[in-house]
Amino acid sequence: MIKAGCCGYPTAMRRYHESFSLVELNSTFYQYPKMSTVEGWRERAPLEFEFTVKAHQDISHKFKFETKPSLQAFTQMKQICEALNARILLIQTPASLRPDRLDDAEKFFRGIKNSNLVVAWETRGPAWEEPQTRRRLAEVLRELDVPHVTDPFKTLPAYTGGVAYFRLHGLGKQLYYYQFTDDELKKLHALVEPFETERRGVYVLFNNLAMFDDGLRFKRYLETGEFPSLTGAVGTESVRRVVERTRYPVEKSTLLKRLGWRLVEIEEGKQVRLSELLKEMPSKSYKDVQEVLRGIRLHS
Repeated sequence: MIKAGCCGYPTAMRRYHESFSLVELNSTFYQYPKMSTVEGWRERAPLEFEFTVKAHQDISHKFKFETKPSLQAFTQMKQICEALNARILLIQTPASLRPDRLDDAEKFFRGIKNSNLVVAWETRGPAWEEPQTRRRLAEVLRELDVPHVTDPFKTLPAYTGGVAYFRLHGLGKQLYYYQFTDDELKKLHALVEPFETERRGVYVLFNNLAMFDDGLRFKRYLETGEFPSLTGAVGTESVRRVVERTRYPVEKSTLLKRLGWRLVEIEEGKQVRLSELLKEMPSKSYKDVQEVLRGIRLHS
């Protein structure tokens, strides 16, 4: 089964719970919440709702798998997972943690081997993509049964085991500032579907600024084979519904930065980045939505 959700709550909990049955809890990366708070999260969610949990940065960034303090931090994370009935704990390491620390990681994962949790590891940085490093990483992860977490548009996991876990950060020049086209979401499905088996679940977590909408669109595609409309309109009205999402007056450069990464439907089934429509407009301050729309029509 392929499950879709978001990294953190991008909207109110009630609305999110009505839309998804999975969330990756991200606030635990920054601080250890009170257990009463964690229990409240579980109580407010539907019974069948699933949490995965991102491990505190003590493990990955501060102690960098140093055995004793990292295991102590893991014990706290395990308690949080148990309170949420979460079966997956994600450890995301920074690019500064390079392959020469793989032995430290191996010692840490051996130290938690008796845990009932599925502990997955997201490596970051190009050093982990070197062929020899990937082979060594795959050997270690396979022996310890630790799923490798990746962004499938960039690289596929070295090892999955019983869980294939993917995190989508966007394909733009600036991390997170991205909205996926229908074609890209179709490609995403083609990339992750081969990992789906009777024994393996596939988790797809969106972690971009449009993650709520992108996640819903991908979920709809999984359920029906079709995508909902991006904005509920086409042409000028589709553009209007996007460019009205900022305060006016606004400079063209600010408009491009805030909204240029978003998609609009200029006609049925044809999506373009708003930046493509904005880039030929004069560089000046625009007093309202109507002035922007006139500029787009003038230069389209």
